[in-house]
Amino acid sequence: MNAMQRIRVVIADDQELVRAGFAMVIGSQQDMQVVGQARDGADAVRVAESLHPDVVLMDVRMPGMDGIEATRRITALESEASDGVRPTRVIILTTFDLDEYVMAAINAGASGFLLKDTEPETLLSSIRTVHQGNAIIAPSATKRLIEKMMEDGYTKPRPAAPSPAEPVYTDPELDELTDREREVLIEIAHGLSNQEIADKLFISLPTVKTHVAHILAKINARDRVQAVVFAYDNHMV
Repeated sequence: MNAMQRIRVVIADDQELVRAGFAMVIGSQQDMQVVGQARDGADAVRVAESLHPDVVLMDVRMPGMDGIEATRRITALESEASDGVRPTRVIILTTFDLDEYVMAAINAGASGFLLKDTEPETLLSSIRTVHQGNAIIAPSATKRLIEKMMEDGYTKPRPAAPSPAEPVYTDPELDELTDREREVLIEIAHGLSNQEIADKLFISLPTVKTHVAHILAKINARDRVQAVVFAYDNHMV
């Protein structure tokens, strides 16, 4: 695979050893290359504006401009870019599994949120997923995130609990899902990764990925986050 086809990655972190570690993992892949590094948020914005990478791995806590503000500025830059420029997508990487960071990252336009202790294989697959236009969130944060979104009014209002004789409203798209797809969607809403779903339902990983793709298409969801919101709205979990 030549350089033009590789996923071009920028690493933004104030710790040089952390940047070096991520660069080593990413550099070992034939379909990826590290094209730049940044030591703080302002530097990350400058590098992204200059290089237009495909993906930026962004630390949250950095001196000066933090990763959230840098993400907001990078996504704003990309929204103003010409049609011929592929948008830069940002994955937030942090040591701190805190709800406020997840919400702030999403509001800033990040396409992913992972913890720094994520397995290398998960990090690499997440870069590929985000590069394809999907979103990823650490499974440990998914359930709390959606609960927070519901509390803050991000999802549609729920009516008062119906009496046994009253039907519970569900979206028409729910009827399009097969029984197996419903099972997979419920596990997504519980925060399980594709591999964990495969292990729990005793099916192969490629089969899970196929089910997830069909689910997103049938319920008109852009990514797994919207799928989880759909599951909560339709009282599946």
